[in-house]
Amino acid sequence: MKFVAEVSSNHHRDLERSLQFVDTSARIGCEAVKFQLFKVDSLFSPEVFKAKPEVAARRDWELPLSFLPDLAARARGHGLQFSATPFYLEAVGELYPHVDFYKVASYELLWTDLLRECAQTGKPLVLSTGMATMDEIARAVEVARVNGCTDLTLLHCTSGYPTPVEQCNLAAIQTLREAFGCKAGWSDHSANPGVIHRAVNRWRAEMIEFHLDLDGQGDEFKTGHCWLADEMAPVIRQVRDAGRADGSGVKVPVLAEQPDREWRADPTDGLRPLKSKRVLLA
Repeated sequence: MKFVAEVSSNHHRDLERSLQFVDTSARIGCEAVKFQLFKVDSLFSPEVFKAKPEVAARRDWELPLSFLPDLAARARGHGLQFSATPFYLEAVGELYPHVDFYKVASYELLWTDLLRECAQTGKPLVLSTGMATMDEIARAVEVARVNGCTDLTLLHCTSGYPTPVEQCNLAAIQTLREAFGCKAGWSDHSANPGVIHRAVNRWRAEMIEFHLDLDGQGDEFKTGHCWLADEMAPVIRQVRDAGRADGSGVKVPVLAEQPDREWRADPTDGLRPLKSKRVLLA
């Protein structure tokens, strides 16, 4: 079970703030922290800039390449995996020296060239499947595997920001696992603790990706799909506790029960404790 903190565009192009995201991800119990590497001018077509001039302001959301070595080193210092989502082809090579795995976003799932570039690195690959049909996912999986990917995780995802609980469709986690014979998980946009618990404990999600913000001041926090650290920390702790609670399934008295065994009602008279214990108390 792996929790991945997605920093997204909440870093403010500030290295110290970016490093705080790494530190915070470790503190709350994550196994990995993930950033995004994009260039707005390579992300949208010219028609978008003409129709929506405000999109150009997202250049302020771009992660500087110069941050990558420091972020990766800080992550590994905490024992975290470091990852990033490439949004242009050259980003795959730029990320290669730094990342432990690649993540392809839902919006890029149809981009065969990007899938091929990631798969051919030989590194583990995570694909988000928001908005996708099963046929589209099947094509993406085929591209990844034909090009050498041997460690694939599919994340069921609802690309709504935020996602209404009734539209999470968590049962699709199992659908993906069975259809494609690979690891499956949940990329969360609900910011709802119950959804995380259900994804893990009912649908056996092997990876949970969630959007993290430090203070409610991140550029994407206002959309409503990001978690604050103090909101997610108890959820991660509860998931870990729940996993430890399963036990072996063998019905025998456990260590915590041993002191009370002698205090059960004696079968001869229905009084507590057992007569053998009463002798010691006399």
